[in-house]
Amino acid sequence: MKSMEEMIAAAQKAAETIQTQMGEAQAKLDTIEVEGAAGGGLVKVRASARGRIIGVEIDDSLMKPEEKQMVEDLVAAAFNDARDKADRKSAEEMQKIQGGMGLPPGFNLPGM
Repeated sequence: MKSMEEMIAAAQKAAETIQTQMGEAQAKLDTIEVEGAAGGGLVKVRASARGRIIGVEIDDSLMKPEEKQMVEDLVAAAFNDARDKADRKSAEEMQKIQGGMGLPPGFNLPGM
């Protein structure tokens, strides 16, 4: 049977490992890109899997004053599409990390 000190040291080591893996996962999520689109691809938004917006592309055919409201709606829809994809990609990466830790499915660590 392990002593209390050994169990505490093992728990601290596990916590440090988890913290390191979380930091690595967050850095990885910044390198993964997703693209949201709206209007059949007339408006595209690129974002990182953490949700940081990288770029917006608007087709030239939409650059008319009378199309302003539609363009605004399409940009909002493309942002939402990109955010949804970023959230899904982030969840996938976090599941991979949790699986690597041997945690049961559905177990949620704070911050994950």
